[in-house]
Amino acid sequence: MSFPFEIFVGLRYLRARRRNGFISFISLMSVLGIALGVAALIVVLSVMNGFQQEIRGRMLSVVSHVEVGSYDGRVAGWPTLAASLTRQPHVLAAAPYVNAQGLLSSGGAVRGAMVRGIVPQQEDKVIDLGQQMQRGKLTDLQPGQFGILLGYELARALGVEVGDKVTLITPQGNVTPAGMMPRLKQFTVTGVFKIGMFEYDASLAMIHLRDAQVLFRMGQDVSGVRLKLDDPLQAPQVKAALNGRLAANQVASDWTDMNSNYFRAVQIEKRMMFIILTLIVAVAAFNLVSTLVMVVTDKQADIAILRTLGASPASIMQIFMIQGSVAGVLGTVSGVAGGLLLAFNLDVILPAIERVLGMRLLSSEVYLIDYLPSEVQSSDVVTIAVISLVLSLLATLYPSWRAARTRPAEALRYE
Repeated sequence: MSFPFEIFVGLRYLRARRRNGFISFISLMSVLGIALGVAALIVVLSVMNGFQQEIRGRMLSVVSHVEVGSYDGRVAGWPTLAASLTRQPHVLAAAPYVNAQGLLSSGGAVRGAMVRGIVPQQEDKVIDLGQQMQRGKLTDLQPGQFGILLGYELARALGVEVGDKVTLITPQGNVTPAGMMPRLKQFTVTGVFKIGMFEYDASLAMIHLRDAQVLFRMGQDVSGVRLKLDDPLQAPQVKAALNGRLAANQVASDWTDMNSNYFRAVQIEKRMMFIILTLIVAVAAFNLVSTLVMVVTDKQADIAILRTLGASPASIMQIFMIQGSVAGVLGTVSGVAGGLLLAFNLDVILPAIERVLGMRLLSSEVYLIDYLPSEVQSSDVVTIAVISLVLSLLATLYPSWRAARTRPAEALRYE
């Protein structure tokens, strides 16, 4: 043989049928436990990566990469500001906006809404809203016609379709002899969009910038300017650079600031899930300890014979370390293969489970998205595999050390 006898004996012990079937059963359970733990880790982390990427993509289809506004909520001379911002590094496009809150009413239904005034031609360069239109077009918003675009869930809650009328009630009131009265304005629904995130689909409404300026008494001012970057992940750096160049009353914020709580929660949850599921892998790996202890006890006579033939304690230790490590490798490889198979086919598996159960597991009204996205990252897979192999190797140390301490005379006394 071209390889050391320790490897040969260790592999032979792994293949050989044991007299004690319980030991074989425990060995199989250890391998399966490692495989299941590794597969669960890969699937869960892939789903969390997919959720994070999908929600980030949907957010960026309605939320700009960087916004430049002011502390008092009004920015004057926005065309000049927008032109100067587009000349900055990494900035591809700029668009003005007016942000306000109001109540939308139709028939007996009333819903609160985030009202955003936009210039359709410029807004479409900043976000991908035009691709999210279910009915109508973004360019159907014309100044002075008081048209309005509604989120899909908001339109459904109000019971309106394209061409129907809705009344917008603004917080700015008119002073009358009877006291302060809210301002009302009737709008015509010109389109319905669906972002795929319930938070935006149920509360966002868009009108033309000029109509928003008139309605909210902004004059020629806007709430701010929205920017699109060549790389959304560069937004914090671009924001920091802009804050060093803007006027004293102006400030820049990026999409990570606007959603910092969400992304921080996702990172913490991902880290905690990794720790919890790693403990499951650790429990399965350390089942190898009991398995190898029973194997060592079962092979006392064989160990004694090997010692009398000249095998050193280090060689005996290597034999059982090899046996345990191979079991860990089998479990890890099986878990990685099974985890990748599940992670790459979740879009088929989940609908099949829903059909069998006859129920919807992920409702868009409860969760941000209504399906399980999956993004397998090679760094996660490698980290999981390495941790599993290291834990399996550590689990072999004590039983192997115990085997190396076997005294041949005592082991063969009753043979």
